[in-house]
Amino acid sequence: MGAAMAGAAYDTISTHLSNTAKTIDDFDHIVTGDLGMVGSEVLYDLFDKDKINIKKKHRDCGLMLYDFEKQDVHAGGSGCGCAASVLCGYFLRQIAGGKLQNILFTATGALMSPTVTQQGESIPGIAHALHIGV
Repeated sequence: MGAAMAGAAYDTISTHLSNTAKTIDDFDHIVTGDLGMVGSEVLYDLFDKDKINIKKKHRDCGLMLYDFEKQDVHAGGSGCGCAASVLCGYFLRQIAGGKLQNILFTATGALMSPTVTQQGESIPGIAHALHIGV
């Protein structure tokens, strides 16, 4: 589902940057919820078209949960639990401990409907951004 959500993540992140006159470099990390490997690559391609290299700052919660060398998780974790677990268990602790100052946390999701899927329609993606900093 990461590929379905990548467009929404791109739109939310780029809109936030534009509306706040910030750049990727203003953040320690740009965090997405659960794009996984495939969705992250789509996100990079979308930003590459704007001549913005997000790779150096991007972290995906679905990719951070697992050890890809020791676990067979294919493209990474999926679901809202990835974002919640990594935000609360890792990023907020890093900010509270002074190791990070600013992150743009972008929760991602796919609006699944059995009816839409049966009709062969596309899967709408959604993303919400939260700037967390000290």
